Amino acid sequence: MSSKGRFITFEGIDGAGKTTHIDALEQTWRLAGHEVVRTREPGGTPLAEKLRSLFLHDAMDPLTEVLLAFAARRDHLISVIEPALARGAWVLCDRFTDATFAYQGGGRGFDLAILQSLEQWVQAGRRPDLTLLFDLDPSVAAARLSVARQPDRFEAQDQAFFERVRSAYLARQQAEPDRFVIIQADQAQADVALQLQQALSEKGLT
Repeated sequence: MSSKGRFITFEGIDGAGKTTHIDALEQTWRLAGHEVVRTREPGGTPLAEKLRSLFLHDAMDPLTEVLLAFAARRDHLISVIEPALARGAWVLCDRFTDATFAYQGGGRGFDLAILQSLEQWVQAGRRPDLTLLFDLDPSVAAARLSVARQPDRFEAQDQAFFERVRSAYLARQQAEPDRFVIIQADQAQADVALQLQQALSEKGLT
């Protein structure tokens, strides 16, 4: 096996169905003999998980949201992601910085220039090798969430918020097309899995 670590992120609006496919990919890669580190944002470390709870459930202004997200990300990077990549592990992360640009930048309308500065400062150049963007119409996502669980304060936002989030995600993809692969998440689960398999195969990540 190659000793080079891989950093793969999964993105998309709430309800796009990322988790099911992260579960399957984690199992597939483990069976293939890779060391897999499965993680998420906000979260991934004891400190970042505490910040996640505040982030998802406590009312705050957009700047506080952004600072919490990047504080959690910094701890996550230095404690989990960078050490895993250094030893050759394959890191699967449910959300990363693209989510901050989508939710706080797009959804909240936060200043993108500030987000870009924080991204450079906190991440010191670290970017995912591949980002899988699960794209879904917000009305479909809302219908899925309504029967899935009690919403957190982001999931409870209105459809217009998620339209802005989706647009911001697609803008990120258009700016970095080589890093992103769009997964059409409105299809049957088996068809979504096939898209994912094809995308990973084309990128040499099997």
